[in-house]
Amino acid sequence: MLKFTCCDAVQQFSEHGAAQVLRGITRGYERECLRVDRAGKLARTPHPASLGAKLTHPWITTDYSEALLEFITPPSQDPEFPLTFLRHIHRFSAQQLQGEYLWASSMPCVLGADADIPIADYGSSNTARFKAVYREGLGLRYGRQMQTIAGAHYNWSLSADFWLALKDCCCAKGTGQDFVSERYFGLVRNFLRYGWLIPYLFGASPAICETFLQGRASELPQLVPGTRYGPYATSLRMSDLGYQNRAQASLRISVNSLAEYTQALETAIRTSDPFYQELGVREGQHWKQLNANLLQTESEYYAGIRPKRIGKFGERPAKALSTYGVQYIEMRLFDLNPFVDIGIAPEQSIFADVLLLMCLFRDSPPITSREQSENDENKRRIVNRGRQSDLQLLVHNREQPFRPLAHELFDDMQPFAEMLDAAYGGRRYHNTMQELRQRIDQPDCTPSAQVIAGALEQGSFFNFTMALSQQHTQSLQASALDEATQARFVASVEASRSELQQIEAAEQCSFEDFVAQYYA
Repeated sequence: MLKFTCCDAVQQFSEHGAAQVLRGITRGYERECLRVDRAGKLARTPHPASLGAKLTHPWITTDYSEALLEFITPPSQDPEFPLTFLRHIHRFSAQQLQGEYLWASSMPCVLGADADIPIADYGSSNTARFKAVYREGLGLRYGRQMQTIAGAHYNWSLSADFWLALKDCCCAKGTGQDFVSERYFGLVRNFLRYGWLIPYLFGASPAICETFLQGRASELPQLVPGTRYGPYATSLRMSDLGYQNRAQASLRISVNSLAEYTQALETAIRTSDPFYQELGVREGQHWKQLNANLLQTESEYYAGIRPKRIGKFGERPAKALSTYGVQYIEMRLFDLNPFVDIGIAPEQSIFADVLLLMCLFRDSPPITSREQSENDENKRRIVNRGRQSDLQLLVHNREQPFRPLAHELFDDMQPFAEMLDAAYGGRRYHNTMQELRQRIDQPDCTPSAQVIAGALEQGSFFNFTMALSQQHTQSLQASALDEATQARFVASVEASRSELQQIEAAEQCSFEDFVAQYYA
C-alpha cells in the first residue's frame, strides 16, 4: 500500500479550493542542440553574431561547444508558456542560421577527431575565460565528443503559498526554508527511486552514429553500416556511453540532507585526483583545467536531478544552497524528441509535474549505499534494455518484472494527476497519463522504438536525423514571428552585446586571483 507523508495533505490538496495553490508551480526548460552544416557535420562556424552575446544573453547561449546551442525559457507559472516561448526562441534562432541546421537528436551528428570539436569562446573577461577553461577541462577529463550530447532540462518549483499550506497541514516545526529544503530533498530521493520511468517513456537515443565512438571498441551491435544501437535501449545518452560515465562512478554525493549534499560537493571540488593531477592544470600561461580535483565546479556533477539555488551575490552553487536553501529542482533526464521541431513534446512536462508531485508527497527515507546501488542499477537496466519483454528491476534486493512495477507507479500517480486537474480545470493530466500508460505494454510506441524504426527505414541513424533536422529547421525558418516578439528578440540581442561590452571594459584582476576568489 502506498504511503504518503501527511496522508491528510494528499486529500486536502485534491480538493478544488486547496488545489489552487498548485497553480503557483513555476516551470522552465533548457534545451541544447547542435548546429550542423549542410553535410551533417558539426558546424565549425562561430556562434552567430545575430543571436547576441552568449555570455550575457538570457535565453540563447551555448553549452560546451561553440556549436552546441542552449535555449533557456524564463521561469513562468503559466504551464503553456515554456514551450510557447521555446518555440519563439527556435524560430528566431533558426532564421539566423545560414546554410546550417539544428540537429534533431540527443546523440550527435558526424564527428571528426576529438580536437576538431571547438570549445565555446565567451570573450576576454575573467568570467568568460573561467567558462572556457572549465569546458576545456571537461574535454580533457571525459573527451570532447561526450560534450556534444544534447538534452533537455526541466526546472520546477512550488510557490510560497503551497509551502505554507503544506507546513501547516503537516504541523511541521522549524523555519519555513528548512522545511522547504527538507521536502525538496525528499522529492529528489524519491525521484532517484522512480525516475527510471522518464527514460522508458521518453528516451529517444537508442542508436548512435559510429563516429561518436572515435574508433573505440563497443559492445553495441550494428543496426546498419555506420550505425550502432542497443536493440532494447531507450536512452544511450544516459548510459555509461554518455552522461552516466564511469569517470564519476566513485563519487558518492548524498542527497539525504542539504548539509550532506553541499558538504559532499564542497569536498569533491577540493579533493585532488591523481589522474587529473597527472593531466596538469597549466602549461605556462595556458590553463588546461580549473583544478586537478574530483570536480572542477559543482556543475561537473552529472546527476539526473539536482536541487538548485540562484545565489544572491553570485556565490558558488553549493555555497548558495547551503546559505539560502533549495529554490527549485532541475530534472535532467529528458532526451530530445527528434520527431518534434523544438525537441520537447507537451506530454513531457505534464508527466513530470505528476511524477514530481508524487515524489514530493510520498514517504522518502534516507538512501543507503545499498539502495543507491540498486537505484543506479535500475536506471542502467532501463536505459540499456528498457524495452526488453522480460526485463526485471530490483526492489529491496529482489528481481521484479518491470511492467507490473510501472503500472503500480501509474496507479500511485493517479491522485496527483487528479490534484493538478482540480487546480487547472479539465482532464488534461488524467488523459495524458492514460495515453502514456499504454507505452508500458506497447514498447513499440515509445520514442526509442520509433527512432530505431526510422533509422532502419532511412538507412542509418545519420540519414534519419539529418532528414528531420532539415525538415524542422526549414519549417521553423518559414514561420515568422509576430512583430512584437521579433522586436523583443532583436532588443535582447542588442542588450546582451551592450552588457558584454560593459563586462569586458570593467577593470579585471588577474585570472589566477579570479579563480582563487571563486573557491574562497
